[in-house]
Amino acid sequence: MTQRILFVEDDLELAGLIGSFLKNFEFEVEHLADGNHVIENVRANPPTLILLDLMLPGKDGMTICRELREFYTGPIVILTSLNSDMNQILGFEIGATDYVVKTTPPSVLVARIKAHLRQSTGTVTPTISAAKDDRTTTNFGHLIIDSRNRTATYRTEPLHLSTGDFDLLWELASHAGEILSRDHLLKRLRGIEYDGLDRSVDVAISRLRKKLADDPIEPRKIKTIRHKGYLFATDIWWQE
Repeated sequence: MTQRILFVEDDLELAGLIGSFLKNFEFEVEHLADGNHVIENVRANPPTLILLDLMLPGKDGMTICRELREFYTGPIVILTSLNSDMNQILGFEIGATDYVVKTTPPSVLVARIKAHLRQSTGTVTPTISAAKDDRTTTNFGHLIIDSRNRTATYRTEPLHLSTGDFDLLWELASHAGEILSRDHLLKRLRGIEYDGLDRSVDVAISRLRKKLADDPIEPRKIKTIRHKGYLFATDIWWQE
């Protein structure tokens, strides 16, 4: 099955080079040169993955990403020349799956795209559940996570999670009571190693805590274990 990438980029030369490279790996690539019609395009014909520049004529990439996350659940990879921590954190906060600078080698970009596509098509989640007696549903008191349907509810209310955030929640819950390092989580969920600077896991943890009504100062549901990683608590969910 052909996987279709929507590439939103105003630099036509760069779009042509990257588009041609992606096609070598049997991706179908559709290109848009500005941000004005991205939302309508995705609603009419949802792509498998969106590769999105930030600085665009018309609607900017951050606004597009935020609006897409109201209905689009596939991977959104920001590809930009803006290599700043603030932009990276903001990108993850509004729902981006990954943040890649344009100086990244094309082969690395393709590897990251493939990793996100494996996650979004569900090839990662069954592996996680298989390691835990083939469960597809995990029940922690008021929190219920269904990996087959990729849904989660907390206090009977649905949690609206991006693809990456759901995968992170399922990975944590599947290893409840265990400390998972940032390196483990990045390798497991994005297929990359922790470089000591990547903040995406921390930002995603912060989003999950907010949706699970966890105290951001002294979290008890998803705990920070200093210098080691994160631990998904096993008993607090029944005590609320």
